[in-house]
Amino acid sequence: MTELRLEGLVHVYPDGAVRALDGVDLTIRHGERVALVGQNGSGKTTLVRHLNGLLRPTAGRVLVDGVDAAGFRVAQLARRVGLVFQDPDRQIFAATVRAEVAFGPHNLGLRGTRLEAAVSGALAAVGLDAELDANPYDLGGARRKLLALASVLAMGTPVLVLDEPTTGQDAHGVETARRVIADVAAEGRTVVAISHDMTFVAETFERVVVLRAGRVVLDGPPGEIFAERSWPALASTYLEPPLPAIVGARLGLGATPTDAALIAALRRYLERKR
Repeated sequence: MTELRLEGLVHVYPDGAVRALDGVDLTIRHGERVALVGQNGSGKTTLVRHLNGLLRPTAGRVLVDGVDAAGFRVAQLARRVGLVFQDPDRQIFAATVRAEVAFGPHNLGLRGTRLEAAVSGALAAVGLDAELDANPYDLGGARRKLLALASVLAMGTPVLVLDEPTTGQDAHGVETARRVIADVAAEGRTVVAISHDMTFVAETFERVVVLRAGRVVLDGPPGEIFAERSWPALASTYLEPPLPAIVGARLGLGATPTDAALIAALRRYLERKR
């Protein structure tokens, strides 16, 4: 069980001109599915890179299971928090798909059949199990993104962090990402994701944290975050609620942030009119 807690987290980049995080207090509990949203430059990526030690606080602290992450090396944090970058080309380096996915779990001590099971399971989860011997750079951008996801999945970390998992993906790729997140959560692991896709966020996550200028401005379940009363705060971050939430509000059906919720609300509405 891994809990993440940020206390007064501040990050100022070395040039001193950018205060990317400005006193963030945030607790992510074990097993939660949490989406981080906000305009570009709101601090989302800076925040998640503190979770595995790629960045260190200017002030405040990051606690992993109650222990200050400042006392951990990046390699130690990588055993607990796996991060999938937005750009897979910043993460992929091996000559074959098999070697790419095996690298992380091998470094964690997996060998033999356990290593093979981790590799094959991760590749099957993202639909790349037939590409074991392919060169990653022959896959195309969308599938390289799925490969980067598989390489972190294979490590079995208690926390999985995804930076824009649906960017560049077609409908099948988006559904693959959604299914992987559901499966990881079903195993009791924590998922944190950055996304600009509000429909994906509403349909996939149980909690949404909205950032603006390095601060948390909203934090709650999708039905609350995308309710009409929250629209001004969303607009201040240049975000719009998903279409079902807008339609639901216009029809007087309340907050219906997902397609399924909107359809159910419409059915109830029509039944009352009969």
